[in-house]
Amino acid sequence: MAGIAKYTKEQGKEFIKLARKSIESGFSGEKIQIPDKTEFRQARGVFVTLTKNKALRGCIGLTHSIYPIGETIVKMARAAAFEDPRFSPLKQEELKDIKIEISILTEPSEVKGNIIKNFELGKDGLICGFMGYSALFLPQVATEHKMNKIEFLENLCQKAGLPKDNWQNKNTRFYKFQVQIFEEE
Repeated sequence: MAGIAKYTKEQGKEFIKLARKSIESGFSGEKIQIPDKTEFRQARGVFVTLTKNKALRGCIGLTHSIYPIGETIVKMARAAAFEDPRFSPLKQEELKDIKIEISILTEPSEVKGNIIKNFELGKDGLICGFMGYSALFLPQVATEHKMNKIEFLENLCQKAGLPKDNWQNKNTRFYKFQVQIFEEE
């Protein structure tokens, strides 16, 4: 994966464990100890997605991070559980039914030229920006919702609060990125 260090499966398990502890601490008030390892100190964009019975229950993240990845995971896991405006805050009794997914992002790069030709569906995530409006879709959104490129772009524009055909406006900017995904088993 260009632009990002590849993390091992074991490191991914540690990231997931840290995310779960972070959410649990939201109920217990316990202080989180981030492991003092190199992989937890790198600054990375991270999204934490929570699902309950395979349905979205929360998803929050940062495309760029000024924090070390360990701290970003803690902050984004708590935000996905308790601050996603689309959902009520997670209840403690729901925690046993929650599955955690962590997406670690490459640095976004602007898509030049024809947007349809210059991104790969299911591989690239996209950020759409237009006159102060913006939205992001992780690459897995396309495959999970069986979208083609046009549907992906239309839904992304609508998520940003724009008309669905705004992807065709020459002033709309797109940035693509890839992710390394770790899922809770």
